Amino acid sequence: MGWQWNGRGYGWVESGFVVMAIFVKRALVSALGVFLGSYLLPGIHFEDYGSLVVAVLLLGIFSAILKPVLVLFALPFVVLTMGIGLLVINALLYSFASYLVEGFTVDGFGYAFFGAFIISILNVIFNNWINGGRRRTRVSVRRGANRDRSSDPKVRRQTFSEGRAMRSNDDVIDI
Repeated sequence: MGWQWNGRGYGWVESGFVVMAIFVKRALVSALGVFLGSYLLPGIHFEDYGSLVVAVLLLGIFSAILKPVLVLFALPFVVLTMGIGLLVINALLYSFASYLVEGFTVDGFGYAFFGAFIISILNVIFNNWINGGRRRTRVSVRRGANRDRSSDPKVRRQTFSEGRAMRSNDDVIDI
């Protein structure tokens, strides 16, 4: 686990245990969200804890498999709505889970939307716990550093006005 060669380049490689622990933590947060949604919203019901567990597992599978595909197809909508489209996609998955799981019901799209909103808020709150306290993105800015890192004094950085010369093996796309 850590920064290792992953076949395509250096990147963060996680063991199977870490990936499974993250999935279990997300499932627990989703279970808490579905439970809170059923407690706070009158339109979300579950008959027993077995149907709650099945619904949460189905939501986890949907979030891992269907959600990336739906986000890809609805990307212009998600960008135009500044992220609210993600809540709509989550609400659709929430409604689909209630359609498939016997004993777990959602009365309408509005209740599914607010149930998905509760799960999203809990994911934001518990994100540090889910990812094990590490950040995925690290930004480093160095001010006053030497811009020319070459040891050869003849090598210099190309300026914007110089442009790059075309070579015979370069691919060109004219639009």
